[in-house]
Amino acid sequence: MTDTRKGVLALVAACAIWGLSGLFYKALSDVPSHEVLAHRTVWSLVFFGLVLGLQGRLHMLWRAVANPASRKVIAAAAIFISINWFLFIWSIHAGRATEASMGYYIFPLVAVLIGRVVLGEQLSRTQWVAITLAASGVLSLTVGLHIVPWISLVLASTFGLYGLIKKRLDLGPVVSVSAEVLLLCPLGLGWLVYLHSSGQGGAFGQDLTQSLLLMAAGPITAMPLILFSYGARRLTLSTVGIVQYINPTLQFLVAVLIFGEPFTTVHLIAFALIWTALAVYSSSAFTQDRARRRTVMVSEAEVVVSTNPSSDASAKP
Repeated sequence: MTDTRKGVLALVAACAIWGLSGLFYKALSDVPSHEVLAHRTVWSLVFFGLVLGLQGRLHMLWRAVANPASRKVIAAAAIFISINWFLFIWSIHAGRATEASMGYYIFPLVAVLIGRVVLGEQLSRTQWVAITLAASGVLSLTVGLHIVPWISLVLASTFGLYGLIKKRLDLGPVVSVSAEVLLLCPLGLGWLVYLHSSGQGGAFGQDLTQSLLLMAAGPITAMPLILFSYGARRLTLSTVGIVQYINPTLQFLVAVLIFGEPFTTVHLIAFALIWTALAVYSSSAFTQDRARRRTVMVSEAEVVVSTNPSSDASAKP
């Protein structure tokens, strides 16, 4: 099996796990969202620690959190990812998974907008069209349902800001997320100890199935990240970008077809605008990536010719 095929399979598996994770968290609806988040943090650290230990990379984790400069960046990233995790879990429990899926649909466009506002990156006319279409979709939902889709906007914004902060970290994705949950773990453990010791009760230990599900939150969080990292290293950016839409698409289908959440004409108009925006954006990204690769190939060919002039001479009659 070629590296490209392995990369695609790994990426599809990662996005499928993320997309179907709503089913997992729905099975934990009887457990308060904050308690699920605490367990997710603790068991993620356990799983990541085992993976890094087997890879002989635990020293990289200690080095990352021991450095004061990187520790501040990791702490900021940890805050945004914990907000994102909590809100996603809460939206599943609250029966608002459709809004959550919208958040991950518009995330790439929000990330592009953050890059323009914060980093001063230039946007093409096509990218502005895509952002305008997505904004129109959000606006149509706001006007049509008389509510602001704040879950979608917060999920997209926190994930976008999380990615912005991670640009300042020279760490691999597994090591960086491990460092984030390492910093969050004392808070998670402290909260769980408080729940179990204050008489408010705690889900863990009360029921075997529920306890195993809470422990499984660690692998459910870690495995797709490892698979995504593996796949992304073997594929072009345009391929990664397109395959990523499997995640919110599965979230959306689970919300509407399995959870039975309402999907009205207003929702249809909003999603149609957002899907169109993503099609426009993906087409632009694919074209830019292909042009970038063509430029690199031409440059490499010119370097080969310039460093080996005899090959040009031998081709002459």
